[in-house]
Amino acid sequence: MTHGDGGDDYLLPRVELASRQTAEAVVIIASMDSILSQRVKSGDAEIVYWMLGDGPPVILLHPFPVNHEFWLPVAEALSTRYRLVMPDLRGHGDSGVGEGPATMEKHAADIATVMDDAGLRRVPLIGVSIGGYALFEFWRKFRGRVTALALCNTKASADGAEARAGRLQAANDVLDRGTEPFFESMIPKVLAQSSREMRPDLVDGALRMMRTMSPEDVAQVQRGMAARPDSVETLKTIDVPTLLLTGDEDVTTGLNEAELMRRHIPSSQMRVIPKAGHYAAWEQPEEATKIFRNFLDTL
Repeated sequence: MTHGDGGDDYLLPRVELASRQTAEAVVIIASMDSILSQRVKSGDAEIVYWMLGDGPPVILLHPFPVNHEFWLPVAEALSTRYRLVMPDLRGHGDSGVGEGPATMEKHAADIATVMDDAGLRRVPLIGVSIGGYALFEFWRKFRGRVTALALCNTKASADGAEARAGRLQAANDVLDRGTEPFFESMIPKVLAQSSREMRPDLVDGALRMMRTMSPEDVAQVQRGMAARPDSVETLKTIDVPTLLLTGDEDVTTGLNEAELMRRHIPSSQMRVIPKAGHYAAWEQPEEATKIFRNFLDTL
């Protein structure tokens, strides 16, 4: 039985269930080693992606500063019904960063290139954090290729002056001092307090993914996010089914940003995952899987 189907799994204590999810993710990570990654040239960077499962395709875009493995705890259930296409975004994981800042325009073009390489014309796309930022640009440039959107733990507004300056300073700092202090500082921003206290495996897993990024990767991705345009006006143009997902302990984007998007996207629905932060799908994969399955199954 997959987690999204209900049944006895919901009767298990939370800790036991969390341990089972972690074990399943480890199995999937091991099985992913036998799945050949796909590599495609997109502009000045090589983008790497993986496909898992059978059925209608769905593209999954991970948050900063991790990689496609973010999705593995939910992949076990989703891949029984859908073909999951999981890229490493430009500058993350195994994908190159190219020259200069990793702008939203570059990310959007990369997604279109991956779709072309995988033979996909129109698909639902799910993006978390920077994955959501990239989807706003993708919608502006390639909306005819979108059948539905899930915007998770993200926001439509551009960085204000202070946030932009902070990103640019962080970019300089990682080049001067290395990435480890930056990655350690990210943990309380991306994981809920309850996750940090009760699930050290989630902390370790997030740091393991982060450490695949080089100082140059982090710097150029941060500069690209600092330069991203405001997308609030874009929200009003979104006319496909849209899921908005956040965690009740997300201190980085959170409920207010999700509510803003809900007010501006006519065809949207909003869900809040309890005991989850900015990495809600990583922290509470069973609940996230159920929400994603319910949304995708209606398309």
